[in-house]
Amino acid sequence: MVGRFLLIVLTLGLCTFVVRPEMFEAVFQPFTQNDAPAIYTQTSLLRLTLSHLALVACAVLASTIIAVALGILVTREFGREFLPLARTIASVGQTIPPVAVLALSVPMMGFGAAPTLLALFLYGLLPIFENTVTGLTNLPPNVIEAARGVGLIRRQRLWSVELPLAFPMILAGIRLSTVISLATATIGSTIAAPTLGEVIIAGLLTSNSAYVLQGGLVVGLIAIIIYEVFSSLEHSAARRLGFQMDA
Repeated sequence: MVGRFLLIVLTLGLCTFVVRPEMFEAVFQPFTQNDAPAIYTQTSLLRLTLSHLALVACAVLASTIIAVALGILVTREFGREFLPLARTIASVGQTIPPVAVLALSVPMMGFGAAPTLLALFLYGLLPIFENTVTGLTNLPPNVIEAARGVGLIRRQRLWSVELPLAFPMILAGIRLSTVISLATATIGSTIAAPTLGEVIIAGLLTSNSAYVLQGGLVVGLIAIIIYEVFSSLEHSAARRLGFQMDA
């Protein structure tokens, strides 16, 4: 109950800051030098936050669709031989640094959001894929046998039994992918993608620690909020299934 209250307070504080950042000018003024502005005003902080979240949401959604589909494929009898290949594909984003993906994709896709989306999509595949495979390969054998016993065909077992049982584990992978993508998306501003990285970069270029702190603080608070929301959903789904999850 206390944790939920703190999460609500944190969310309200974050929303207030991105909508009316000038209210917090006194908080950030000590981090400036030579009478530099304490609040970033070149672009609306709310606009950058919404754009940042939209990029992450689109990338994670695409990663989830592909990673879950691959996870289902390699846990079926006909697809088990493709597990090494699928794992290699899912690992590409973790193997190649996002900065390298941006550098390679800009000549083909141009500057802006598209290369950033590609980098986030690739970077988010592995956690979701691995959790999907783990969730689908560690199901209670007695439940699967019971599903076979009542006459459910393979497709029915997948949608009615296996995926619901693996759902908390898949959610954990999506949570991890989202939190990683939130932080990684900031580099998109180096190629003109509208993200909160713009505030951080502006701070670094002008030696204004207040800007750097603002951009990092917003990204960090969003990551905490999303992490807690996903964790709550995972525990709720696990309780409905009768599982016990670690805090």
